[in-house]
Formats: sequence, structure tokens, C-alpha cells
Amino acid sequence: MSKTRILQEGQSYTFRSYFEMPYEAEEILAEFDYTLVRSRLVLPVSDRPFQGLPELKQRLEDALLIVSLSSEAARREALVFPILLEVARFCQCQIRIEYPLSVNNWLKGNLDYLLRREQSLLVVEAKNDDLSRGFTQLAVELIALAQAEEKEVLYGAVTIGNVWSFGRLDVKELKIKQDITLYRVPDDLEQLTHILVGIVAGELSDE
Repeated sequence: MSKTRILQEGQSYTFRSYFEMPYEAEEILAEFDYTLVRSRLVLPVSDRPFQGLPELKQRLEDALLIVSLSSEAARREALVFPILLEVARFCQCQIRIEYPLSVNNWLKGNLDYLLRREQSLLVVEAKNDDLSRGFTQLAVELIALAQAEEKEVLYGAVTIGNVWSFGRLDVKELKIKQDITLYRVPDDLEQLTHILVGIVAGELSDE
């Protein structure tokens, strides 16, 4: 007996649709012939001193004290974008916001943030403080981006502002790995920024 498909031929799905689906990430990714593996990822880490880190950390701490973070817009403006802007400035790379991408009727929509230099880094801001469903959306967007850019390995991150989680897509293995390690802002900011820079700068991990 064949398994009932989640995605229906002739139907159109945006990236946001996958966040809203009541299915497990494994079930959704199987529709694209990908498997999901949760593990402790060995991520690229830059060893270059990140200039402006103390000032950035202070700005983020100030934001946590004086900004109400009850809305997605507030978290984006106060916590997410300042970090990505500093990383983009440090790496001298492009940063795209609400970047439109359309591969087919099942893979289309806007990418929250896309940083490009030696390597692309995709960042999704999870809606409703839901990292789990946010990662599902991130994984589907990584599949779309890999097809659009013909990349074999891509990294992405999902965040709710004060917490970040990373993922890695491998086209050859048809596998997406979800890192079980969470990075918190501002406490883990130094480690987080070195990972973000390491990914964008194309530095190699041990995996």
C-alpha cells in the first residue's frame, strides 16, 4: 500500500506553507526525497578577531532591556538584523532581505535573509517563537536554494532572535542535518558570530 502524499500535484506551496503544515519535518522532507538527521554539527568557525563584538553585544543587551520583543518585527529589528549586518560588514558580502526565489510550484517564496560570498548562508526568522517548525521551513528553503544555485552543500540557520539553530544540506547524500546545539544571544554571541563568519567566508569544517 503506497503512502499518501502530503504535497499534491497541481497545488502551489510557498515556503511559509511548510511552517504551517501539521506534519513532522521528516515527513515533509521525504516529499523531496531528503532525510533529516539530528546530530551535533561540526560547523565552520572563523578564527579571525571579530571587530566590534563588544559594542554589538552591548547593543543587543540594551535591546533586551528596553525593547518589547513580543512581535516578529521587534525581534527582527532589535536582535536578528544587527547581527547579520555586522557579519555582512565584516565579511564584505551582500545581504539580501525578503529575497524572492521560485524554483517550481512547491518551492517558492521569499527568503528572510540571504548572505553571499564564498558560501551562501540562509537565515530564517521562525514565526511564533517556534524553532521546530521554523527549521522545517529552513530545510525546504535550503532544498530550493540548492537547486537554484546548483550547490552541493549549503548551511542555514533558524532563529527566534535570542536563540539560533543551524542546519546543513548535503545534495549528494540527500540529507539535511539539524544541529542539536542552540546558541543564545547575547551569551553565546562570540561563538555565534564566528560560526556565521566561518560559513559565509567558506571556511571548512571537519565534516
